[in-house]
Amino acid sequence: MQRQKVDSNSSLIRLSSGTAIVLGLLQGKLDARPTTAYLMTYKDGKCTANCCFCAQARGSKGSAELLSRVTWPTFPMKEVLSALGNGFKQSKIRRVCIQALNYPEVFDHLETIVREIKKEATIPVSVSCQPLEKANIERLANAGVDRLGVPLDATSATIFNRVKGADGFFSWNNQFRMLTEALTVFGRGNVSTHLIVGLGETELEAVQIIQRCVDMGVSPGLFAFTPIRGTRLEKNSPPMVESYRRMQLARFLIASGIAQVDGMSFDKEGKIVNFGMPKEVLEDVVLSGEPFLTSGCPDCNRPFYNEKPSGPIYNYPRKLTYTELQAVSLQFTSSL
Repeated sequence: MQRQKVDSNSSLIRLSSGTAIVLGLLQGKLDARPTTAYLMTYKDGKCTANCCFCAQARGSKGSAELLSRVTWPTFPMKEVLSALGNGFKQSKIRRVCIQALNYPEVFDHLETIVREIKKEATIPVSVSCQPLEKANIERLANAGVDRLGVPLDATSATIFNRVKGADGFFSWNNQFRMLTEALTVFGRGNVSTHLIVGLGETELEAVQIIQRCVDMGVSPGLFAFTPIRGTRLEKNSPPMVESYRRMQLARFLIASGIAQVDGMSFDKEGKIVNFGMPKEVLEDVVLSGEPFLTSGCPDCNRPFYNEKPSGPIYNYPRKLTYTELQAVSLQFTSSL
């Protein structure tokens, strides 16, 4: 459902369809309710970046209302601010996460959005963006952002250059420089990054970058590659669920301080064959279900961002059922 447009980009904002339903701005049924309100900055047209996997990329022929497989209808800012305030008071949402497109005025818009949200509620606010320079990071902190995400997306420089940095808009080294700058402003544990699994990486490459991020004090969240019609990678396949499970478990063990990549074993194709821990310990961690929940900021469950409700489910938005836990445990038969 597209809302009526007004003249200024800054007076409009996009919401994930699930968020709009939770806040009462759209009617609909949800298989899982988002616990974070997901917003996206609005501009008339596409992002100035050109990431191969993204429907918002300037070269994409996909719908401007899509990010991953989620639709993001547009609403007047005032309407959303009021709904956010009410939603927070009623405990419908516990955090706001703003996804930022790239365009010249985006940090002016982000600063305004965050300040207006803070006038409505004392809700924590995360922003996922490409700051490009430290001054933009400081602007967001001063506006009231409590967590900042700088997405790497790729798990190696080679893949990054192929799918995200080919046109020179982004560089692998600058992404890490911005993560380091963000840590000086927000502190360890309050900076995050996104890693997309299924872009051609080995499990070893993915786990190595997870370890690097954790060692820095950056929280890595895993996404499964989702082919979107109209993007340059629309014909690529999502990752194998079994491989994704191994990387989820590795991320959880590393992020929890239970294990490190140096203690794990990999075969010649870079597949994890041993997590370097007693089998009974790993079985307990797997059966807890925690490694397979959505990873990201506190209270982020991101329902069905990477998958259809019918499955296969990559990131579970809520506690796994007994049947789901049993199915997940079977996927680890060869590596526990």
